[in-house]
Amino acid sequence: MESRLGFTCLWGWAFLLLFLSAPVVAEKVKLDPSNWGHSGGDECVSCHKKASAGVVTEWQQSAHAEAGVNCMDCHQAKSEEIDAFEHEGQIIATIVSPTDCGRCHDREFSEHKGSVHSEAVALGNADRSVLGDNLAGPALTTSGCDQCHGSVVKVKGDGTLDPATWPNSGIGRINPDGSKGSCSACHGRHRFSKAQARQPIACARCHASPKSPDQAVFDSSKHGMAYQAHIGDMNLDSDSWSAGKDYSAAPTCVTCHMGAAGKVAATHDVGMRSAWGLYGPVSERQHLVMFEDGDKREWPVSADAPKRGAEMQKLDGNPGTVKFVATPDRRRQVMSAVCRECHSKSFANGFMDQFDQLVELFNTKFGAPSQAIMQSLYQQGLLTPAPFDEPIEFIYWDLWHEHGAAARHGAAMASPDHSAFAGMYAVARSFYGEFLPQVRAVAGVGAVDLIQQHVLSQPAHNWLGQPDQASAVLGSLPDATGERRDE
Repeated sequence: MESRLGFTCLWGWAFLLLFLSAPVVAEKVKLDPSNWGHSGGDECVSCHKKASAGVVTEWQQSAHAEAGVNCMDCHQAKSEEIDAFEHEGQIIATIVSPTDCGRCHDREFSEHKGSVHSEAVALGNADRSVLGDNLAGPALTTSGCDQCHGSVVKVKGDGTLDPATWPNSGIGRINPDGSKGSCSACHGRHRFSKAQARQPIACARCHASPKSPDQAVFDSSKHGMAYQAHIGDMNLDSDSWSAGKDYSAAPTCVTCHMGAAGKVAATHDVGMRSAWGLYGPVSERQHLVMFEDGDKREWPVSADAPKRGAEMQKLDGNPGTVKFVATPDRRRQVMSAVCRECHSKSFANGFMDQFDQLVELFNTKFGAPSQAIMQSLYQQGLLTPAPFDEPIEFIYWDLWHEHGAAARHGAAMASPDHSAFAGMYAVARSFYGEFLPQVRAVAGVGAVDLIQQHVLSQPAHNWLGQPDQASAVLGSLPDATGERRDE
């Protein structure tokens, strides 16, 4: 029997129940408060008021201090732990890992575990080796790539942390205890503020690059405009912080990707609601594969979806058993439910349709043709296997990685400027004005067939066969009346 949400599959219901049946307000803590207030905490505060007063002041303004959670409650370690060391008569560890936070914040820890954020090291390894280590150098990798993606934190023989890998608050940091992540990447220490993590600037620390231009996209959107105009009405310190209930002035990144809204529960799995994979030369809709141990990975719709109970490789390279697979449509259903807290169903559906059309336009007109041409150039031996040692590789990279990202993210987040001039116009300029001329330079006479096969055979590029069609758009050509435009 068809459900009222339109899903006939039992596992579709199971996926939705992850969002729609869980309580909107997460359980505050798991650990009994009688376990807080370690007797050694007062000594930490007394000394660090002099040695690092800012740390103490931040902690004093935190919910931790208000609840009586002190330094030792988080930093106390067991002597057998690899990063444990003696400090002023106490055995402590510098890093407070997600496992440590999870002693009290169990639900948040479980949701983050296996999320796209927790796998940021594995997801960034390919770019890291080429863009960081090769193009720039290891110092850039440490101070750039690793500070967002995270890296393996190494420990010296005395239990202190290796300065080659620490400090590091990358979202997928691999900690000495084996856990992945850094809660302080969003909830900056030592205040660990909910309000800070809910503001767009918390995400912009890493989502502001050409590959992920989300800060600029959000700022130039209707949502960003409303947020800046009504930031005082956002109720950012609310415990539940449910859209439409605790605030209505504007959404932030957290609202759409993580926040509670109506029957949709809040989650620390930031990628669960995203139906498209927007990072790549060609975007694909993505299944979300969930494993028995809680890990997850994206799986493109162009590949056969794995069956429940099947064994497949996880992102960390280890085998896993598939628990169930959420289709892109089911993921879209949850995201749209968030939209409908502020918009009508027809408005939300229309927006999603416009977003999909822009992504498909990029894919078919520019992404897939340029990718096919590059693959052919490599196969013919016209380019060396080494990346970024020839001009066309930089042009191609910028075409999809920078300009294409701006266009697709602009459409996803309602920024007309990024969909248009910072996005598709820049894509077209790069494709027609730089990429195709380089193809002709690299392939010589062979470029004619390549361009005919992958570009000119498409109706979207028919305008290239109409060189006599005049337009005044450039400002120096005659318009339809024969007059020149001087704007």
